[in-house]
Amino acid sequence: MSKVIKTKRGLDIPLLGDAEKILQTPPRASEYALKPPDFHGLVPKMMIKEGTRVKAGSPLFFDKYNEDVVFTSPVSGTYTELVRGAKRRIMEIRIMPDPEDDYIDFGTESLSTMNREQVIQKLLKSGLWPMIRQRPYSVIANQNDKPRSVFVSAFKSAPLSSDMDFVVNGQEDDFQAGLDVLGMLTDGGVHLGIHADQTMSKAFTEAKGVQIHRFKGPHPVGNVGIQIYHVQPINKGETVWYADVQDVIIIGRLFKKGIYDARKIVALTGSEVLNPRYYRIITGAQINSFAVNNVRSENGLTPRFISGDVLSGEKIAPDGHIGFYDDQITIIPEGDKPELLGWLIPTIDKFSVSRTFFSFLMPWMKYRHNTNIRSGVRPFVITGIYEKVLPMDIMPMQLIKSIMINDIDMMEKLGIYEVAPEDFALCEYVCPSKIEIQTILREGLDTMRKEFT
Repeated sequence: MSKVIKTKRGLDIPLLGDAEKILQTPPRASEYALKPPDFHGLVPKMMIKEGTRVKAGSPLFFDKYNEDVVFTSPVSGTYTELVRGAKRRIMEIRIMPDPEDDYIDFGTESLSTMNREQVIQKLLKSGLWPMIRQRPYSVIANQNDKPRSVFVSAFKSAPLSSDMDFVVNGQEDDFQAGLDVLGMLTDGGVHLGIHADQTMSKAFTEAKGVQIHRFKGPHPVGNVGIQIYHVQPINKGETVWYADVQDVIIIGRLFKKGIYDARKIVALTGSEVLNPRYYRIITGAQINSFAVNNVRSENGLTPRFISGDVLSGEKIAPDGHIGFYDDQITIIPEGDKPELLGWLIPTIDKFSVSRTFFSFLMPWMKYRHNTNIRSGVRPFVITGIYEKVLPMDIMPMQLIKSIMINDIDMMEKLGIYEVAPEDFALCEYVCPSKIEIQTILREGLDTMRKEFT
């Protein structure tokens, strides 16, 4: 049995609204959407016109800077609308679905008869290639590279995140098939991170053809970037690919069935959800298809809908669509109500990292957090608090400051190749200066990518 990698630094935020282990299949959504902003660095070029009929797996658009990377429809139906944002940026490609899906057949060749190039071409043609991302930069992997290795995290540690043991139940063969596909993409092997105490599914603990690593600790121990850092840190010039569990399952289905079956299991979580539980949906579904009538409706209280977790997810509208990489919808109160004297009033119903409130005396409590940051931006001062929640031996504050002054050499020395915005989400949460650290880190990664690729 592999040794347990323990991380002591981090923070588990105790929120109300964990999803109950109940799986439901809601009615088919009235609309699905693929959102180009989900794919950082992408400049989409449309391949079809409004009104075009599509099948599940039909190409919709491609990347202007890498024309081989095609993005395909998760359902069959009619392409109805192109939604643009500021500067005419394409925000959504909306599809009105058919009652039942009609799939494009990509073939079911045996993996044993295929070589690496054939595997890559099948992933590109089917539109599943974007499910494979790379470090550094945390963007869609470049199919022309050969990664040092591939990583998959079999558990999540973010607040209210999905239980991957529950998700993979009944899909064990598809997951193993997906791991076999990933193994064809690298000579360095596939690394699977599991939780030392909580991961019980044999799909993970007895996975074949992979190196299993056992982790234990507070969030962000479930982040694939943290696992890469503790197993095989990334050096300049090296590339590591990674994929999420449910994306691995969808890849496995492609090679077993020959179709793009975009079904996934999503956790509806958060304190404002009446009955938090799991739903089987299709990628890009409009969330009101399963969240409607399941949200608290208190007078004067506005809920915030988040595609993803509360630390690194994206705010969406109540009739918005789930993100391509997300398997969680979180609904919490909007922080738009004034608080009398704010943190000056002693209370036990608020969570505080710095023990400002007496709630630290009751570590078992869970809280109804809202989005109020309870302050404005303050001077950026050295406190040492970032280091307490980041389980990496780098200097986070110095790295952020080097990005702000655009010091490329210093960014390299301070380890920018090893991190992604999600790894710094807790730093942003505990930041006394209220700095948008994830945004700054993404700008730094974009700078490095333009400089060296």
